Parts: sequence; C-alpha cells; structure tokens
Amino acid sequence: ENAGDVGELERLPGAAGIKVFMGSSTGDLLVEDDEGVASILRNTRRRAAFHSEDEFRLRERLGERIEGDPASHPVWRDEIAALRCTERLVRIARQARARIHVLHISTAEEILFLEQHKDVATCEATPHHLTLSADDYGRLGTLIQMNPPVRPARHRDGVWHGIAQGIVDVLGSDHAPHTLAEKAKPYPASPSGMTGVQTLVPIMLDHVNAGRLTLQRFVDLSSHGPQRIFGMARKGRIAAGYDADFTIVDMMRREMITNAQAGSKAGWTPYDGREVTGWPVGTVIRGRRVMWEGEIVTPGQGKAVEFSEALPV
Repeated sequence: ENAGDVGELERLPGAAGIKVFMGSSTGDLLVEDDEGVASILRNTRRRAAFHSEDEFRLRERLGERIEGDPASHPVWRDEIAALRCTERLVRIARQARARIHVLHISTAEEILFLEQHKDVATCEATPHHLTLSADDYGRLGTLIQMNPPVRPARHRDGVWHGIAQGIVDVLGSDHAPHTLAEKAKPYPASPSGMTGVQTLVPIMLDHVNAGRLTLQRFVDLSSHGPQRIFGMARKGRIAAGYDADFTIVDMMRREMITNAQAGSKAGWTPYDGREVTGWPVGTVIRGRRVMWEGEIVTPGQGKAVEFSEALPV
C-alpha cells in the first residue's frame, strides 16, 4: 500500500532502490499480485530488484513440504514457481516500460527465458546456486535451506550456462546470517537463508582456478556489473575519478574454509571444511588498507554509496 512512496524513499542517502518479494520468505515482505508490482514500477526510477517465486503456486504446493525433510524444500518451491514468476515479471515490466533485476536465479529454465529478454531484465546468480546441489541436503540439511532453493544439479549447470553466455550480470551473496540454533529447528520451522558474504570470493576464486569462469569474468560479475546496473557512483572500475577500492588475492593459495574464520555473528558457513584454491589476502577501500590476512587493520570509515537514477527503457 506504500508503493506511492517508493520514489521518495529510493532517494534517501545510501538507498540503492527497492527489493520486492514475489514469494513469501523470512519476514513479512510479500507483494504477490501483478498490480502491486506494476504500481511499484510506475513509481520508481531505479531498477527494482525481485525475489522471483510465484506465491500462488507455493500455496498450491504446500502439501509437497515434508515435516523434518529439508530435501523436500526444492520439491515444494519447484522450478515452475520460479519460472512462472519470472515470466510474469518480464511481462509486467514491458507493460510498464521499466527495467527490472531478477535476484538469485536458480533454474535452468529461467536462464534460457531471460536470454531472450536481456533488453528489459538483468539477473543475479549466487555462489551457492553455482556450487551446491540437492545432493547436499543429506549432508548439510537445513544449513542449505534457502529461497529460492538449492536444486538438482541440472539447474546448477544451467546457471553456469548463464555465466558462460553472459546472461547473468552480477554475483550476489544473498547473505542471511541465521544462527545455528535457528537453523537447527526441524524443517520447515527452520528459517531459510545462509551466510555468504565472507565466502563469496574464495568460493568463486576456486571456480576460476577450476576453469569454470575467467578471472576477468569474475571481476565483471562482482564489480563492474553491479556498478553498471545500479549506477553506483565512482565504483566498479580501476580508472581516474573512481574510488580506489581493491580486493587483493593470492590465486595459488590453498586454504580450508572453516566456521572459526566467520566474522559474522552467525558463526558458521555451509562450506566448513571445504578446501579452495584462491584466497583474499587484503581489502583496500578508498586507498586505505582495511583488511589484511583476515584481520581488520583500519577502523571503519564507511560512507553511503551514491546512486544515479535508472532511465526507462
């Protein structure tokens, strides 16, 4: 009911834009109907970002959810729920003459669909949808319960196709730091979401070393892509007039990811015990060394990022 306020709210300092949940997730943030989406798109000049799962299908399929079995999560929130919603979003965006951004793509079918609609929709992939599969529920259980779900391996392969063909525009962590106590609740009382900020770089560098994508492509997905889509001022490039923000990595360094390394208050990662090749050594923000060898070496000096306005199609 507050869609009319979007234009004002998105201009607040540090606001990148608006995220809209088309499928129910953790928290009360749902916008399920087409008119609600259209109203948001009419009132924003930024590129609205969408969690794309069809709430109507999720309700229809609640019976597929099995108490105590997190492996039923992708059966309940199936690929049709994701694809159906993404198709709706593209149709509404065309009618509104607006560009949209589809978050955490998780299905092969969505990748193929969005390949035909790059003029109106950009999209994001996450390391967990590129790394994990439904086979991992037996080992990790609710730790990898998230929305949209980790799915069978063919969907992971489909998202990699999107990376290789330039369909995917950005990488995002979808960081949701629930505690281990919360995640230990029996499914489906366990919350969806997992940690991801700290492991994004090492997991993706390991994929670079495995030949799944080039280092240049990773840099584009994690730096220039977000700047290009959301209009972040002075970010995303190494060039005169841009902020001196760098991540320094050792491409040959082998490390094991562990829960003990977690800087998040959640204190865990689904990649605990996973060996990777490629490791972030340091972080430079606006020319100042902030992190080195896993330790914060400069007090926080964060500033609100400035954003330009997105233009209509």
